[in-house]
Amino acid sequence: MTELKTARLHLTPPQPQDFADLKKLWAGEDITRFITGRPLSGEEVWLRLLRDIGHWASLGHGNWCIKLQNGTLIGSVGLFDYKREMTPPFTDIEVGWGMDPVYQGQGLAHEALSAVLDHADEKLALSRTVCMISAENLASIRLAQKAGFTFCGDGHYKDGVVGLYERLRPGG
Repeated sequence: MTELKTARLHLTPPQPQDFADLKKLWAGEDITRFITGRPLSGEEVWLRLLRDIGHWASLGHGNWCIKLQNGTLIGSVGLFDYKREMTPPFTDIEVGWGMDPVYQGQGLAHEALSAVLDHADEKLALSRTVCMISAENLASIRLAQKAGFTFCGDGHYKDGVVGLYERLRPGG
């Protein structure tokens, strides 16, 4: 499992010892509002953690915990294939992120996302990545655009409409 480091961050694949920090992160309404629509229970966070560990073991990539250099867990970012039942279906690896609101507005999400996209481009040679973002999540739309994603249409997922975005690997 690959760890990534930036000037201010250490991105680590999730481990069971991250459970308490992840439980605290995903219990916040501000981070979950546009991702799950509600705070997650401890049981849901545990199942999510096991899913993420299994994703890494099975596919060689997945979500990373975004941690400050001092070890404080502040978010999640990843490359994954969740086999979402949506229209149109994703045919490429999905990118997703979530950041504790306390740490938003400092460029940390962009720093983490850039490290993951560099990894996708250089190590995994992914020619295209995709993401879905709620139209109301303006901060994530701005982050996606800054990272090189462009709007490519609307999709339908879990009884709602989401914006679909794609990013083509530079020079690829």
